Amino acid sequence: MARQFFVGGNFKMSVVLCGVGREHAVNGSVETIKKIIGLINDAKLDPKTEVVIAPPALYLLLAREHLKPGLEIAAQNVFDKPNGAFTGEISVDQLKDSNITWTLLGHSERRVVLQEDDQFVASKTKAALDGGIGVIFCCGESLEQRESNKTIDVVTSQLRAVKEKVADWSKIVIAYEPIWAIGTGKVASTEQAQEVHAAIRSWLKKEVSEKVAEETRIIYGGSVSEKNCKDLSKQADIDGFLVGGASLKPAFIDIINSHL
Repeated sequence: MARQFFVGGNFKMSVVLCGVGREHAVNGSVETIKKIIGLINDAKLDPKTEVVIAPPALYLLLAREHLKPGLEIAAQNVFDKPNGAFTGEISVDQLKDSNITWTLLGHSERRVVLQEDDQFVASKTKAALDGGIGVIFCCGESLEQRESNKTIDVVTSQLRAVKEKVADWSKIVIAYEPIWAIGTGKVASTEQAQEVHAAIRSWLKKEVSEKVAEETRIIYGGSVSEKNCKDLSKQADIDGFLVGGASLKPAFIDIINSHL
Protein backbone atom coordinates (compact mmCIF):
# COMPACT_ATOMS: atom_id res chain seq x y z
CA MET A 1 0.00 0.00 0.00
CA ALA A 2 1.31 3.45 -0.96
CA ARG A 3 2.15 5.78 1.91
CA GLN A 4 -0.33 8.65 2.27
CA PHE A 5 1.23 12.04 1.58
CA PHE A 6 1.44 14.14 4.75
CA VAL A 7 1.81 17.91 5.13
CA GLY A 8 2.21 19.55 8.52
CA GLY A 9 2.18 23.28 9.22
CA ASN A 10 4.21 24.45 12.22
CA PHE A 11 3.02 27.95 13.11
CA LYS A 12 5.68 28.25 15.85
CA MET A 13 5.12 31.38 18.00
CA SER A 14 4.46 33.84 15.19
CA VAL A 15 2.12 34.55 12.33
CA VAL A 16 2.82 36.33 9.08
CA LEU A 17 0.51 39.17 8.15
CA CYS A 18 0.29 39.66 4.40
CA GLY A 19 -0.49 43.10 3.08
CA VAL A 20 -0.26 44.75 -0.30
CA GLY A 21 3.33 44.30 -1.36
CA ARG A 22 4.57 43.56 2.13
CA GLU A 23 4.48 40.97 4.88
CA HIS A 24 5.85 40.85 8.38
CA ALA A 25 5.90 38.42 11.29
CA VAL A 26 3.97 39.18 14.44
CA ASN A 27 3.04 37.18 17.50
CA GLY A 28 -0.04 35.06 16.91
CA SER A 29 -3.47 36.37 17.79
CA VAL A 30 -7.04 35.11 17.69
CA GLU A 31 -7.64 37.21 14.57
CA THR A 32 -4.61 35.99 12.65
CA ILE A 33 -5.17 32.33 13.56
CA LYS A 34 -8.76 32.61 12.33
CA LYS A 35 -7.56 34.19 9.06
CA ILE A 36 -5.04 31.42 8.39
CA ILE A 37 -7.58 28.70 9.18
CA GLY A 38 -10.17 30.45 7.02
CA LEU A 39 -7.71 30.37 4.12
CA ILE A 40 -7.17 26.64 4.60
CA ASN A 41 -10.89 25.89 5.03
CA ASP A 42 -11.83 27.76 1.87
CA ALA A 43 -9.14 26.22 -0.33
CA LYS A 44 -9.54 23.19 -2.55
CA LEU A 45 -7.12 20.70 -1.01
CA ASP A 46 -5.79 17.43 -2.36
CA PRO A 47 -8.16 14.92 -0.69
CA LYS A 48 -5.42 12.28 -0.68
CA THR A 49 -3.07 14.38 1.47
CA GLU A 50 -3.23 14.27 5.26
CA VAL A 51 -3.03 17.80 6.66
CA VAL A 52 -2.10 18.72 10.25
CA ILE A 53 -1.47 22.24 11.60
CA ALA A 54 0.34 23.13 14.82
CA PRO A 55 -0.65 26.52 16.29
CA PRO A 56 0.75 27.90 19.56
CA ALA A 57 -0.67 26.09 22.60
CA LEU A 58 -2.89 29.01 23.56
CA TYR A 59 -4.80 28.64 20.27
CA LEU A 60 -5.19 24.85 20.09
CA LEU A 61 -8.85 24.90 21.10
CA LEU A 62 -9.57 27.88 18.86
CA ALA A 63 -7.99 26.08 15.93
CA ARG A 64 -9.90 22.87 16.66
CA GLU A 65 -13.16 24.79 16.85
CA HIS A 66 -12.69 26.52 13.48
CA LEU A 67 -10.70 24.04 11.36
CA LYS A 68 -12.99 22.00 9.16
CA PRO A 69 -13.46 18.25 9.71
CA GLY A 70 -10.92 16.02 8.04
CA LEU A 71 -7.99 18.25 8.95
CA GLU A 72 -6.15 17.73 12.22
CA ILE A 73 -4.42 19.77 14.92
CA ALA A 74 -1.04 19.14 16.52
CA ALA A 75 0.43 20.58 19.71
CA GLN A 76 3.94 21.94 19.33
CA ASN A 77 5.04 20.00 22.41
CA VAL A 78 3.81 17.64 25.14
CA PHE A 79 5.27 16.54 28.47
CA ASP A 80 6.35 12.98 29.28
CA LYS A 81 4.51 12.73 32.61
CA PRO A 82 0.76 12.06 32.86
CA ASN A 83 0.08 14.65 35.58
CA GLY A 84 1.65 16.45 38.51
CA ALA A 85 3.32 19.66 39.58
CA PHE A 86 4.87 20.56 36.23
CA THR A 87 4.14 24.25 35.75
CA GLY A 88 3.72 25.32 32.16
CA GLU A 89 3.51 21.81 30.70
CA ILE A 90 0.64 20.05 28.90
CA SER A 91 -0.12 16.35 29.28
CA VAL A 92 -1.14 13.81 26.67
CA ASP A 93 -4.53 13.33 28.36
CA GLN A 94 -5.18 17.07 28.23
CA LEU A 95 -4.52 17.04 24.47
CA LYS A 96 -6.84 14.09 23.99
CA ASP A 97 -9.53 15.78 26.09
CA SER A 98 -9.29 18.75 23.71
CA ASN A 99 -9.48 16.53 20.59
CA ILE A 100 -5.87 17.30 19.63
CA THR A 101 -4.63 14.21 17.82
CA TRP A 102 -0.95 14.97 17.07
CA THR A 103 2.10 16.56 18.62
CA LEU A 104 5.42 17.79 17.28
CA LEU A 105 8.43 16.49 19.20
CA GLY A 106 12.18 16.90 18.86
CA HIS A 107 12.13 20.11 16.84
CA SER A 108 15.64 21.52 16.63
CA GLU A 109 14.53 24.78 18.19
CA ARG A 110 13.65 22.86 21.35
CA ARG A 111 16.71 20.64 21.14
CA VAL A 112 19.04 23.62 20.72
CA VAL A 113 17.37 26.46 22.64
CA LEU A 114 15.83 24.42 25.47
CA GLN A 115 18.53 21.73 25.49
CA GLU A 116 16.16 18.79 25.09
CA ASP A 117 18.34 15.73 24.63
CA ASP A 118 17.60 12.58 22.62
CA GLN A 119 16.48 10.59 25.66
CA PHE A 120 14.01 13.25 26.84
CA VAL A 121 12.53 13.59 23.35
CA ALA A 122 12.23 9.81 23.13
CA SER A 123 10.53 9.70 26.53
CA LYS A 124 7.99 12.28 25.39
CA THR A 125 7.47 10.32 22.19
CA LYS A 126 6.67 7.17 24.15
CA ALA A 127 4.26 9.04 26.41
CA ALA A 128 2.41 10.52 23.43
CA LEU A 129 2.15 7.20 21.61
CA ASP A 130 1.10 5.31 24.73
CA GLY A 131 -1.65 7.88 25.20
CA GLY A 132 -2.91 7.56 21.63
CA ILE A 133 -1.45 10.77 20.20
CA GLY A 134 0.37 10.70 16.85
CA VAL A 135 3.93 12.06 16.81
CA ILE A 136 5.67 14.14 14.17
CA PHE A 137 9.20 13.30 15.25
CA CYS A 138 11.79 15.84 14.11
CA CYS A 139 15.41 14.95 13.50
CA GLY A 140 18.26 16.70 11.74
CA GLU A 141 21.84 17.90 11.77
CA SER A 142 23.65 21.22 12.11
CA LEU A 143 25.73 22.73 9.32
CA GLU A 144 28.90 21.78 11.16
CA GLN A 145 27.74 18.18 11.44
CA ARG A 146 26.85 18.03 7.74
CA GLU A 147 30.21 19.46 6.73
CA SER A 148 31.87 16.82 8.93
CA ASN A 149 29.91 14.08 7.11
CA LYS A 150 28.05 13.18 10.31
CA THR A 151 24.49 13.71 9.03
CA ILE A 152 23.43 10.06 9.03
CA ASP A 153 25.12 9.37 12.37
CA VAL A 154 23.33 12.29 14.02
CA VAL A 155 19.91 11.47 12.58
CA THR A 156 20.07 7.76 13.35
CA SER A 157 21.28 8.49 16.88
CA GLN A 158 18.16 10.58 17.44
CA LEU A 159 16.02 7.76 16.04
CA ARG A 160 17.84 5.09 18.04
CA ALA A 161 16.77 6.78 21.28
CA VAL A 162 13.15 6.30 20.16
CA LYS A 163 13.76 2.68 19.18
CA GLU A 164 14.95 1.97 22.72
CA LYS A 165 11.59 3.10 24.15
CA VAL A 166 9.02 2.45 21.43
CA ALA A 167 7.82 -0.79 19.85
CA ASP A 168 4.93 0.46 17.70
CA TRP A 169 5.92 2.99 15.01
CA SER A 170 2.53 3.11 13.28
CA LYS A 171 1.63 6.57 14.63
CA ILE A 172 5.04 8.16 14.05
CA VAL A 173 5.77 10.46 11.12
CA ILE A 174 9.50 11.19 10.87
CA ALA A 175 10.35 14.76 9.84
CA TYR A 176 13.89 15.20 8.58
CA GLU A 177 14.79 18.85 9.14
CA PRO A 178 18.39 19.91 8.56
CA ILE A 179 18.96 22.64 11.15
CA TRP A 180 20.93 24.74 8.68
CA ALA A 181 17.87 24.95 6.41
CA ILE A 182 15.23 25.96 8.98
CA GLY A 183 14.11 29.55 8.55
CA THR A 184 17.25 30.43 6.61
CA GLY A 185 15.88 30.34 3.10
CA LYS A 186 18.41 27.62 2.36
CA VAL A 187 17.04 24.24 1.38
CA ALA A 188 18.69 20.89 0.97
CA SER A 189 18.91 20.01 -2.70
CA THR A 190 16.48 17.41 -3.95
CA GLU A 191 19.35 14.93 -4.05
CA GLN A 192 20.54 15.77 -0.51
CA ALA A 193 17.05 15.40 0.93
CA GLN A 194 16.34 12.13 -0.88
CA GLU A 195 19.72 10.73 0.20
CA VAL A 196 18.98 11.29 3.89
CA HIS A 197 15.39 10.05 3.60
CA ALA A 198 16.60 6.88 1.90
CA ALA A 199 19.20 6.40 4.64
CA ILE A 200 16.52 6.78 7.33
CA ARG A 201 14.34 4.19 5.60
CA SER A 202 17.31 1.86 5.29
CA TRP A 203 18.02 2.30 9.01
CA LEU A 204 14.39 1.51 9.86
CA LYS A 205 14.56 -1.65 7.77
CA LYS A 206 17.75 -2.82 9.43
CA GLU A 207 17.11 -1.72 13.02
CA VAL A 208 13.31 -1.93 13.36
CA SER A 209 11.59 -3.96 10.63
CA GLU A 210 10.96 -4.08 6.92
CA LYS A 211 7.27 -3.39 7.55
CA VAL A 212 8.01 -0.24 9.54
CA ALA A 213 10.47 0.90 6.88
CA GLU A 214 7.87 0.48 4.14
CA GLU A 215 4.97 2.07 6.02
CA THR A 216 6.55 4.95 7.97
CA ARG A 217 6.17 8.32 6.34
CA ILE A 218 9.34 10.39 6.22
CA ILE A 219 8.68 14.04 5.47
CA TYR A 220 11.05 16.91 4.73
CA GLY A 221 11.24 20.25 6.55
CA GLY A 222 13.57 23.18 6.08
CA SER A 223 12.56 26.25 4.07
CA VAL A 224 9.97 24.31 2.06
CA SER A 225 8.16 26.64 -0.34
CA GLU A 226 5.79 26.59 -3.28
CA LYS A 227 8.88 26.84 -5.50
CA ASN A 228 10.70 23.67 -4.40
CA CYS A 229 7.90 21.42 -3.14
CA LYS A 230 6.99 19.88 -6.50
CA ASP A 231 10.46 18.50 -7.21
CA LEU A 232 10.90 17.30 -3.63
CA SER A 233 7.52 15.55 -3.63
CA LYS A 234 8.53 13.41 -6.61
CA GLN A 235 11.32 11.68 -4.70
CA ALA A 236 10.77 8.04 -3.78
CA ASP A 237 11.39 8.46 -0.06
CA ILE A 238 9.91 11.92 0.54
CA ASP A 239 6.36 11.43 1.77
CA GLY A 240 5.42 15.03 2.48
CA PHE A 241 6.56 18.14 4.29
CA LEU A 242 6.75 19.87 7.64
CA VAL A 243 6.34 23.52 6.75
CA GLY A 244 7.37 26.47 8.89
CA GLY A 245 7.06 30.04 7.63
CA ALA A 246 5.24 29.11 4.43
CA SER A 247 2.42 27.49 6.44
CA LEU A 248 1.36 31.01 7.43
CA LYS A 249 0.93 32.16 3.83
CA PRO A 250 -1.28 31.28 0.85
CA ALA A 251 1.69 29.26 -0.47
CA PHE A 252 0.79 26.59 2.10
CA ILE A 253 -2.08 25.54 -0.15
CA ASP A 254 0.29 24.99 -3.06
CA ILE A 255 2.51 22.84 -0.83
CA ILE A 256 -0.46 20.74 0.33
CA ASN A 257 -1.38 20.19 -3.31
CA SER A 258 2.18 19.55 -4.50
CA HIS A 259 1.60 15.81 -4.89
CA LEU A 260 -1.32 16.19 -7.30
